[in-house]
Amino acid sequence: MRLDELPRSQRVEDRRRMTPGRAGGVGIGTVVVLSLIGWALGIDPRMLIGGAEQMSGGGQTEQQQGPAGAPSDETGQFISAVLGSTEEVWTGSLAQHGETYRPPTLVMFSGATQSGCGFAQAAMGPFYCPDDQKVYLDTSFFKDLERRFGACDVGSKTCQFAQAYVIAHEIGHHLQNQLGLLPQVQQKQGAMGQAEANSLQVRVELQADCLAGAWANRAQAKWQFIEPGDVEAAMQTASAIGDDRLQAQAQGYVVPDSFTHGSSAQRTRWFMTGLKSGDLSSCNTFRNDEP
Repeated sequence: MRLDELPRSQRVEDRRRMTPGRAGGVGIGTVVVLSLIGWALGIDPRMLIGGAEQMSGGGQTEQQQGPAGAPSDETGQFISAVLGSTEEVWTGSLAQHGETYRPPTLVMFSGATQSGCGFAQAAMGPFYCPDDQKVYLDTSFFKDLERRFGACDVGSKTCQFAQAYVIAHEIGHHLQNQLGLLPQVQQKQGAMGQAEANSLQVRVELQADCLAGAWANRAQAKWQFIEPGDVEAAMQTASAIGDDRLQAQAQGYVVPDSFTHGSSAQRTRWFMTGLKSGDLSSCNTFRNDEP
């Protein structure tokens, strides 16, 4: 993956050297345990943590803010470049439809931090918070992709495109939020049983995968940044973080009703759908009975 032509974003907030407090009324130890349970069962850890905070009486969320702008280190420059490319791609794409893109901020942190959606901990993986419209990323997740999930060859340059796919996926959630999809989904989920709500969430996540592919298509047309092996590494990543594969690794069996992100086959298929077309209309994961 070539970074030299990609624009740098200044919408990066660096909290990697900051120390978090408590997660509202929930201690850090509880957060770690709930995060591991979430990963094992295919449940969004933030849902578990939110419930624990309510049971403990909640608490005030201590707002944090780190230095803003493109960090000077290699990881920071990489994230700034990927984020900058998403800003240009989606600004141009939405302008074609008469919409104005409002870019999110990406928060880099180490270990744990506070978000507008509650306590953010590394074990959760990257996530988008619609309440403060920020993406949260503990950069150790990049090492997890290589070592824990086997998503790409450790230390290889092709891992960068796999990492970029993860960032673009979270930016896809911001796009969904700006276009009003996330609030609609959350409202519907409130009136559903858990299995139905999970199924709807899978469609949300698969659409974000498709949007990540569409970003790659449009960015490639503009900057020619994809190199041999990059797409294969992204496919390997999408497969490695499918719900079925993660559950099989964690507990030895798969529970489809608890899927929240989609199977390995679904994730790779929808990313490739976006990558081949570059068209937002091709990412309608809500159209078919089976996404």
